[in-house]
Amino acid sequence: METTLRGVGVSHGVAIGEVRHMGTAVLEPPAKQIPPEDAAREQARARKAVEDVAADLIARGNLAGGEAQAVLEAQAMMAQDPELTADVNRRIAVGSTAERAVYDALAAYRALLAGAGEYLAGRVADLDDVRNRIVARLLGVPMPGVPDSDEPYVLIARDLAPADTALLDPTLVLGFVTEEGGPTSHSAILARALGVPAVVALPGAGEIAEGTVIAVDGSTGEIFVEPSAEKKAELEAAAARRKAALSASTGPGATSDGHKVPLLANVGGPADVPAAVEAGAEGVGLFRTEFLFLDDSKTAPSEEKQVEAYRKVLEAFPEGRVVVRVLDAGADKPLDFLTPADEPNPALGVRGLRSLLDHPDVLRTQLTALAKALEGLPVYLEVMAPMVADRTDAKAFADACRAAGLRAKFGAMVEIPSAALRARSILQEVEFLSLGTNDLAQYTFAADRQVGAVSRLQDPWQPALLDLVALSAEAAKAEGKSCGVCGEAASDPLLACVLTGLGVTSLSMGAASIPYVRATLAKYTLAQCERAASAARASDTAEEARTAAQAVLSGE
Repeated sequence: METTLRGVGVSHGVAIGEVRHMGTAVLEPPAKQIPPEDAAREQARARKAVEDVAADLIARGNLAGGEAQAVLEAQAMMAQDPELTADVNRRIAVGSTAERAVYDALAAYRALLAGAGEYLAGRVADLDDVRNRIVARLLGVPMPGVPDSDEPYVLIARDLAPADTALLDPTLVLGFVTEEGGPTSHSAILARALGVPAVVALPGAGEIAEGTVIAVDGSTGEIFVEPSAEKKAELEAAAARRKAALSASTGPGATSDGHKVPLLANVGGPADVPAAVEAGAEGVGLFRTEFLFLDDSKTAPSEEKQVEAYRKVLEAFPEGRVVVRVLDAGADKPLDFLTPADEPNPALGVRGLRSLLDHPDVLRTQLTALAKALEGLPVYLEVMAPMVADRTDAKAFADACRAAGLRAKFGAMVEIPSAALRARSILQEVEFLSLGTNDLAQYTFAADRQVGAVSRLQDPWQPALLDLVALSAEAAKAEGKSCGVCGEAASDPLLACVLTGLGVTSLSMGAASIPYVRATLAKYTLAQCERAASAARASDTAEEARTAAQAVLSGE
C-alpha cells in the first residue's frame, strides 16, 4: 500500500528504485588487556591504521575533486590529529589493544566536540566515520559504507559521511535518503554537486525494509513507499517535463520579461570549473579558497601556489565575473597556524575575517597572490570577506585590499544579522554584498546547519531570513550597488524567483542547479517574482511562505 513520507528535499530530481541500506557501523572492540611488551607493536599497528585511513581519505578526495576534496582532506586531518595520536599511545601503554585505544580516544574527543557548541557538534558524524574506518582496518573487517550492488538502488542511511557521498556512483545510486542532516550539511552540498536526488532529515527512514521500492522527489522532499503504477507514471512524467524544460533553456539568466539575473557557480577550486562551464555559468559567484589551505593545517600555502590555483579559475571565465572569498577559517575548518585551539564556542569566536585581521600576513599574501593571478586577464574580479559584522570590519578589509594593490571590487559577505541590519553602513566601505544564507540562517535562528533536529530553522524559506535578505537588497539598491546570494538558497528554483523579487541582483549555486534555476526564472516576469516575494514575507512559517509563493506564481 502506497504511503507518503516527507523530509527535506536537498537535491533536485526523481529517483525510483529498491532500497539498500548503508553498511552497519563497526562494532565496539572488546576491552581486553595486553602485556607491557606488546605495547610498542600495538602502537605501531595503530599508527599504520591511521596513516592508511588518512591516505585513503586523501585519495578519495583527489578522485572526487572540488568541494569533496576539501571536506575529505579535513577528515584526514582529524585522523592524524597529534593530540589524538598521543592519547591512543597513552591508552596502549597502560594495556589497551590498538583498536580499543583508538575507539576510546575518539569517543573522548567525540564527547568534547558534542559539547563544544552547535557548530562543532555538527562534525561528530565526520569523526564517527574516521573512527569506524580506523577500527575496521585494525579488526580486519570490511569498511562501513555504501553497499555493493550490481543493480541501481536508492540508498538509505542514518547519515552519510563525506567519504561515502563524494564517490557515489550516480549510475548505481539513483538517490539517497538520510534520517539526519540538514539542507546545508556536507552530504546535501555534495549530493547537489553530483546531481543525485536526495532527501534528508527524514525520521524513521531506517525502518523502510531492504528491497522495498520507493520514489524519492528531491525537489519536494517527499518519499513514496511502494508507489502505485499511477504515481510512478506521474513522477516520471514530471521528471521528463523538467528535463525538457532544462534542455530548452539556455543563455544568461533572466525573467520572462528580460530582467537579467546573472547565474553564477559556487566552486571550491579548479576541479569544479568544467562542470560550471558546462552548466552555462556566467561566472563564479563564490570561489571558496579554503581548499588550498586545508592541504596542510600547519602552514599557509606559498604565494606561488596560490597564484597558480587562482589563475586556473580566472582563465576559465574570460570577460566573465569571478567572486573570490578570502580564507574562511575557524569553527569547523580549524587551521593550526591561524585559529585558536581553546575557544569555548568557535562558531561565535575568531573565525573568517576576524582570523585574517589577527594574522595580516596571511591576508596580505592571499590578496597579493590574487593581484598577480589577475595580471593580463580580461576578467572582472571581485574579492569579498567572510563574517563581516559591521563597517569597521568592512573598512579594515577594503584597506587591506588597496594596500595589496588589488585591482578588483571589494565586497562583504552578509552572514551575521548585524551586517544585514546595517548593510547601508557597510556599503560605505565596500562595493557589493553577497548573502551567505547558510550561515545567516544559522546565526539568525541559533540553529546549527549540521543538526537535523533543528532543520526546520535552517530552512531558507523562513520569513525572518527573507526579511534580512530584503533589508540587504534594499540597502544595496539605495547605494547603487549589487547584492547577490551565494548560499544554498539560490539552488532552489522557486526560491530563486522569490530572491529575485526581493531585489537580489545575482544568484550563485552548485553547477548542477543552474539549469533548473535558469528554466524556472524564464517562466515568470519580474512583477510576478516581486508579488511572490511579498506573499512569502507575509507568511509566518517556512512552509506557508513556500506555499504562498507557489500560489502566486501558478496564478492561483
